[in-house]
Amino acid sequence: MEAETTVGGLAGAFETGGERLDRFYHHWFTNDREVMALRSAAGLPVDGSRGRPLRAPHHSLSLAGLIGRQGSGGRPGELSLAHRGLLFLDELPEFRRDVLEALREPLEDGALLVSRGAGSLRWPARFQLAAAMNPCPCGQSLRGREHCRCTPGQVQRYRGRVSGPLLDRIDLILEVPAWRGRPGADRLSPAAACALRRRILRARRRLRAGRVGTLDAVDAAWLDARLAETGASYRQRLKLRALARSLAALDGARRPGRDVLLESLDLGLRWRLALSAPGAS
Repeated sequence: MEAETTVGGLAGAFETGGERLDRFYHHWFTNDREVMALRSAAGLPVDGSRGRPLRAPHHSLSLAGLIGRQGSGGRPGELSLAHRGLLFLDELPEFRRDVLEALREPLEDGALLVSRGAGSLRWPARFQLAAAMNPCPCGQSLRGREHCRCTPGQVQRYRGRVSGPLLDRIDLILEVPAWRGRPGADRLSPAAACALRRRILRARRRLRAGRVGTLDAVDAAWLDARLAETGASYRQRLKLRALARSLAALDGARRPGRDVLLESLDLGLRWRLALSAPGAS
């Protein structure tokens, strides 16, 4: 929720409609001149809409389509067209490996340097990334072994298409169960959406004003011990601490407590470990 790029991922049952969750964010943003200039450079219409960018390219996307081109005919790619908005990648493991790996630096730097031949061009690329994937190739493993046709090796190869360094840059990984209610019942009402938006904006103000403290010494030591047990990286440690502060801000708390740390571990680490574990099923 702070100024840096935030990233989220969904691991859900087949046809859970995870993309509907991501499209919900589209209505929370406002536009600016930099975004409209990028659309113009890409030859896209500039309509002055208040909605910030929502880009959802197909998994057949090429590397050039992702990062853009430089030179006299240079134009921004999907990363820059999502600048100050949302980039949603459905069926994440189906994207080419070079496309997925090209996400890493922009997620850290908020910009993209495209170099070809004698010149280079720097495109802005500060976006929120959301992605969705099935838990296995057939998409049924969350329903139980009696429904899943995949072998452990197939599951491992499928999940291994998303590299560890890219997973390291993902803040949240959520499991989305199959929806069993009536169609449309999972949508927030306008009143509920407005209330949720106000809660998030209040949390952002608290974070920016420095009204949410860091972990106390006891909780910090407890978290470090849990992360040492899992072999979590230093980047994951920083992300989990930031996530805990964001959750505390949402709750209106002065600092993260143990309950918030447990929630952070569940949201930020449990599925990350499952996706990166050899032979996971």
